[in-house]
Amino acid sequence: MKKNVKIIHPGEVLHELYLIPLGISASTLSKKILVPRTRIERFLRGVTSVSTDTAIRLARIFGTTPEYWLNMQRAFDLAHVKNIIDVSKIEPLNAA
Repeated sequence: MKKNVKIIHPGEVLHELYLIPLGISASTLSKKILVPRTRIERFLRGVTSVSTDTAIRLARIFGTTPEYWLNMQRAFDLAHVKNIIDVSKIEPLNAA
């Protein structure tokens, strides 16, 4: 049975916990971390995932770690897929 759990995209975390409190726009952030504005805008909308490149840049500017951003993305991706893929008909193999 699948549970419908609210899954929060890392872009929403970036927006709510970092950009809003600091009063920084997507455009300003993109300039500060030297990436295209559209990359940050798509990430904030949940259209794209955080890349390793962006994770390193976000970690640097916000004093976090790249793993913080990448693990958040991995958890989001896994939770999202678990909500839409039904594996109940797959029979596990038994090791010999």
